[in-house]
This record gives sequence, C-alpha cells and structure tokens, in this order.
Amino acid sequence: MTISQQWEDLIGLTAVDARGDQIGKVGEVYLNDASGQPEWVTVSTGMFGTRESFAPLYNSSVSDDQLTLVVSKQVVKDAPSIDGDGSLSEAEISALYQYYGDHLAGDDGYTGRHADDDETGAQGRDTSGPVTDDAMTRSEERLHVGTESTQVGRARLRKYVVTENVTTTVPVSHEEVRLEREPITDANRDAALSGSDISEEEHEVILHAERPVVAKETVPVERVRLGTETATEEHQVNEQIRKEQIDEPEVDSRPQAG
Repeated sequence: MTISQQWEDLIGLTAVDARGDQIGKVGEVYLNDASGQPEWVTVSTGMFGTRESFAPLYNSSVSDDQLTLVVSKQVVKDAPSIDGDGSLSEAEISALYQYYGDHLAGDDGYTGRHADDDETGAQGRDTSGPVTDDAMTRSEERLHVGTESTQVGRARLRKYVVTENVTTTVPVSHEEVRLEREPITDANRDAALSGSDISEEEHEVILHAERPVVAKETVPVERVRLGTETATEEHQVNEQIRKEQIDEPEVDSRPQAG
C-alpha cells in the first residue's frame, strides 16, 4: 500500500479517481487479515449515495481531504455488490480481486493478492520457517460502530369536522297589555264628552316581542403543522472480534550435546 496515514484518517474523505471525478465519501476501511494493513475501502455511490461499493487502496494517495484511487469512478460504481458487515469472506475477496484485477491487468505491480500473502493467505514473516524474520506480528480486529438514517414510519396530519351542541342564554323582551284608568278632570273633560253619550267601541294596540336570532360565522383560531425533534437513546451493539495472542517464550535450559 502507498498510503502512510493511519487507516482511521481515511474514513470521511472524499474518494476521487485519477481524473478528479468525485466518486463518493469513504465509509469503512477493511484490512488485510494477514498483514493488518488497509486494503479496501467502501465508497458511497449510486443515487444519493445509497450504495456502498468496495474499491482497492492499491496505489492510492491522500491529499488534503481527498483519497485518489487508481480505478475510475465508473469502475467503482460497477463493482460487485457486497454487503459491508465488518468482514469479507474468502469468496467476496476473490470476487473483488478478480473484478479489479481485470481492470488493473496492465499494472505490473498489481497481482490480485497482497504482496505478502502466499497461496493459503498466510504471511511468511508470521510463521516459522526459512522466510521468517526475527519478529512476529500480532494483529487484532477493531470494532467500529456508526449510525445510518433509515425511514421507520410516517406521521400524517388530518383534520375532520365534528358537531357539538352549544347552549347559551340571551335576554328577550315582549310587550304586555295593561288596562290604565284615569279619573275625569278638567284636563280631560272635553275629550270625555266629545263622543256619543252611550255607544259601543273597540280600541286595538299592537304588541311586540323580541325573539332570538342565530347567525354563524367561520373564523380561524390556530395554525397546526407537523414538526420533528430528535430523541437520543442508548443502543447496545454486541459483536465478536478476533485478536491474536502470543504465549510467553518457552526456554529450553537443557545443555546441548557436543
């Protein structure tokens, strides 16, 4: 691998190809099981970055906030669809090697396998034998947990009409007839003597009364809309990780013959 940064620094960088075309954001980094070195990255591709494609870190370089890959944007988008679940199976690794090997066949430095891997995937310097050095590499898996936003439901705002009874009291008035009598005085004597001495007559008075009148009008009372707020809760993640252990050295203190 040509990158020298710690592999954590790759996450979140913008991956581009050699022409400078933006591919997507780096989501995860996958290590070579034998060497413990970063070998693959997942890059968000597809519509709105909803797909994670695997891309090789072979001959890649980092500058500022960009990771430049040796394969083109279209090649990464057309890569085999593999679910990134924290580890790659041997079949998935082989599929990626075969796919990208075809596209990098002209590069003499790319063999489709890590340079330190033998046919069984074991690294020479980690085993005893004629090709080992004087140190043993101990590797372990690291767990990286992130979050993604998914749709979990819908909320709808609906209004409907209900009918309710309203009872109220309003004062109303009406006219009632009453009989008024007044004695004959000098002031009304002429009016009293103006008619016949004896006669039959009728007087009529129109009576009025108030009655309730009901009218309705529609008025706005409030505005209602849907909003969202973020609630945070703790979610426990359980996953198994592997790590290598090195035993204490066994010392043979018996005298050697000879």
